[in-house]
Amino acid sequence: MNTTRKANPMLGWMIFILIAVLGLFYVKWFPYYQRAFVAASHHSIGPSILMGTAASPPPPSLDAALDYAWAYGKAIWKAMVLGLLLGSAVQVLLPPQWIAKALGNTGFGSVAAGGLLAMPGMMCTCCAAPVVVGLRARQSSSGAAIAFWLGNSVLNPATLVFIGFVLGWNWTALRLALGILMVFGLGFLVNRLITPQEAGAANAQLSRLIEDPEGGSTLARWFKILLQMAVRLIPEYVVLVLLLGAARAWLFPQIGPDIGNNLAWIVAFAVAGTVFVIPTAGEVPIVQAMLTLGVGVGPAAALLMTLPPISVPSVAMLTRSFKPSVLGVVVVSVIAFGVAGGLLAIELGF
Repeated sequence: MNTTRKANPMLGWMIFILIAVLGLFYVKWFPYYQRAFVAASHHSIGPSILMGTAASPPPPSLDAALDYAWAYGKAIWKAMVLGLLLGSAVQVLLPPQWIAKALGNTGFGSVAAGGLLAMPGMMCTCCAAPVVVGLRARQSSSGAAIAFWLGNSVLNPATLVFIGFVLGWNWTALRLALGILMVFGLGFLVNRLITPQEAGAANAQLSRLIEDPEGGSTLARWFKILLQMAVRLIPEYVVLVLLLGAARAWLFPQIGPDIGNNLAWIVAFAVAGTVFVIPTAGEVPIVQAMLTLGVGVGPAAALLMTLPPISVPSVAMLTRSFKPSVLGVVVVSVIAFGVAGGLLAIELGF
């Protein structure tokens, strides 16, 4: 099969592009196109997944965990299946030398490519994670993979449109400006942290992938990698979503006018948003509901910046793809961007 792949690399490309385009059209592009009209006409895209129509999240319980996991699972399961398919397909259908050429160097070019390739994906952080696993397995640089991971949710064009129609275009401008800095700035920073020894090891692994590719049927290898990814990623993912669903009341113990624009609340909401997990664009109705209930614009803006890019489940899914120090830098930086967003929203008079 290796000879076939070398002789006809376009076949793998065609299959991969077909899956990506059809999958994204069905799961993301067409539904979001329709949803944009709802946002424009109703200035809402639905109730907050955090607390529904209530004024606060339910108290911690098994029922709260199951209810949230069910609501969240219904919202993201199609995208998660697509993410697993694409993450495994990257490792089987695409020539590793192309991934290395586009995303493997440690300069800003690979970071820019990763961030720009993410934008059509429009996936939530957890659904993008399997694709990041696949990219890292084929020696994408850490910075390019980080830019791809964050860019899917933070620079999602549909979400930016929803924010404008629901919250106001000043909120879209804030999200876009800080989002560009987050995606491309963090990707560049992470690439600066790569040591010469790590770069050499990545080049050696790439040479092995090119010179000694796996044999056997492409379909069989694809199914094997898909199964391995599903078995490794999904159980821990489900457990963490259940725990976060149960812990909603602890992460957001108070929602109302008492949450003002002081730094302590902004930091607290930035941390809670970084930890919590939501579906794509879920931050929009959450922030809308909180503003309606009297929460200050500072904490609300902190959530707008920190809810989408990462979460405990998505970080856990990538612990084998990045060094702990890299994930630590990303977590701390996302919190910092949340605090910056909150302070800017206050300063700009949102």
